[in-house]
Amino acid sequence: MNKPVMPASSLSLKLPTANGSLETYRLAASRSFPAKLEGSLNRVAFSAAHVVSNPLADVDPWLTAAVDWDKTIAFREHVWDLGLGVAEAMDTAQRGMGLDWPTSLELIQRSVRAAKARGNALVFSGAGTDHLAVEDAKSLDDVIRAYERQIAAIEKVGGRIILMASRALAKIARSPDDYAKVYGRVLSQVREPVIIHWLGDMFDPALAGYWGAADPGKAMDTAVAVINAHAAKVDGVKISLLDKQREIDMRRRLADSIKMYTGDDFNYAELIAGDDQGYSHALLGIFDAIAPAASYALSRLAASDAEGFHDVLGPTLPLSRHIFKAPTRFYKTGIVFMAYLNGHQDHFTMVGGQESTRSTLHLAELFRLADQAGLLANPELAARRMKATLALKGIEA
Repeated sequence: MNKPVMPASSLSLKLPTANGSLETYRLAASRSFPAKLEGSLNRVAFSAAHVVSNPLADVDPWLTAAVDWDKTIAFREHVWDLGLGVAEAMDTAQRGMGLDWPTSLELIQRSVRAAKARGNALVFSGAGTDHLAVEDAKSLDDVIRAYERQIAAIEKVGGRIILMASRALAKIARSPDDYAKVYGRVLSQVREPVIIHWLGDMFDPALAGYWGAADPGKAMDTAVAVINAHAAKVDGVKISLLDKQREIDMRRRLADSIKMYTGDDFNYAELIAGDDQGYSHALLGIFDAIAPAASYALSRLAASDAEGFHDVLGPTLPLSRHIFKAPTRFYKTGIVFMAYLNGHQDHFTMVGGQESTRSTLHLAELFRLADQAGLLANPELAARRMKATLALKGIEA
């Protein structure tokens, strides 16, 4: 069941509303979650972690990424402390939207090094083809070589692979057989089993028709056939279509050895809980923003406390659905705003200048939903930072 509505606190601030007015919003009583994992987990759960931008770097943010490496790695330490894995250099990190391959590789190198220093904390890293300009991809072999280059670089530092979808492949592939050829060649060479990421076009419009079909059902037929044919090389599949039934259908068709990692930021609670035919593990962007709650909820699930699991995770769903609302590719803004509200960084500045992709009203509603789910770690700090954000928009407390 969902967590009961919490009583109001003494904190309040003025927030804008959809009709153009301001309302006095009174915060709920705070809810605390452990800063470190208590107990154990019976699901593998990754947070697709964001990068912290350096707001003082002398760069043009739309053109050059400036990363605060210390804060970025500190956030990963926070995730690992909670018993979650880090999915590194994914789209949450603005990969392909401000973060180029050389900077992504440095991020991967630093993250893998930090994980090893913690006794091999769980980290998998994204390998794609984004250093290959789509217009320069002339053949399937070009795509294969691009994948091989990034995989080799990650494996060289001892990293594990998340095989990301390729914009170049989506552009030049002419049939499902083309996907089978590329994935077959690439998977035959990987050192350890990989996670394959099927990213839907709601996250990246350039990936429309992936797996060689506009119809998701036909695309899934191809994906399942390719993945099951190389089951020994596949740890799991992350599906990001925001369609829970398609995820369940695909999960039931995968070889027994292959995990399903939910990428459904709209329905993750029920997919992780599962049914009498199975369940999903997790590789989620929203777990960046709600990591303490996610960790605690998962520990309750492992302790056979399904009610406790849903009590914590259920109230986070309205926030996640808001952060990931269309245009879904702008969800990163909400993720980083949550990190700012919760004190993981001292500013609301993003790689690529993407702090501008969501409206003031969107951020105000995010604040309400985060508060109502008990996700503001320090309500006084969060309210102060929300007020500072609104002041920049001409809204005084």
